[in-house]
Parts: sequence; C-alpha cells; structure tokens
Amino acid sequence: MPHLIGPDFIGIQAADLDAARVFYTDVVGLKVAANSPPGAVVFDTTPVPFAVRTPLVDLGDADKLGWGVAIWFGCDDADALHDHLAEHGTPIVFPPKDGPFGRYFAFRDPFGYTITPHTVAQS
Repeated sequence: MPHLIGPDFIGIQAADLDAARVFYTDVVGLKVAANSPPGAVVFDTTPVPFAVRTPLVDLGDADKLGWGVAIWFGCDDADALHDHLAEHGTPIVFPPKDGPFGRYFAFRDPFGYTITPHTVAQS
C-alpha cells in the first residue's frame, strides 16, 4: 500500500519575506540555506528543511495562523533560547517546562505562528 514516510519539508507563509528572514536569522538564529526558490526563504535546518514563503492564500482571512498545527524545533538549550527571545521582545506563549521530549517552551513569531523549541540531547 502507498504510504507517507515522514515530514520532508515544513513551510509557513508570511507576506513580508524580508521581515521573516530577519526574524528567523537575527532573533531566532537560523542560517539561510545556500539556495532558495523565488518567493521563499529556505533555512539550513536538519533533518527537515524549514522555509517561509509568500502566501498562497489571503492570510487576512485567517484568525490564527497555524491553529491546530504543532511546529517543534530542536535546539541546544531551550531555557537560554527562551531568555534570548524574551529579551528581544518575542511574545512567549508559555515559559520553559519539562515535557516528554525534554525542556520546551513556545513563542509566537511576528506573523502569528506558534513555534515550540525543545532541548535536543547532543550526541
């Protein structure tokens, strides 16, 4: 039977790609990938690429972007990243706490998406 293998790419939509690039690089700390298609900023994330792209729909018609979808990112230190984002005025949805995947918290990006970083054990 044909079946899904697993997430292979994650993209969110934002009307202002320059603002998205600045937020995700300068505030969150992601690096832009070597190549991005027109209308998108792809970041060098592993194991799954992450991108912000121009909207395919009228984002003004949505009350809450990404409502019902969980986007989790591994990070090296959830507590330190929380403090860094809070110092830069990023809205925090909930502070760091222990969970099934280690320390985690959630923040809201400037476009309304909720992102959940969690500390990933370093090998």
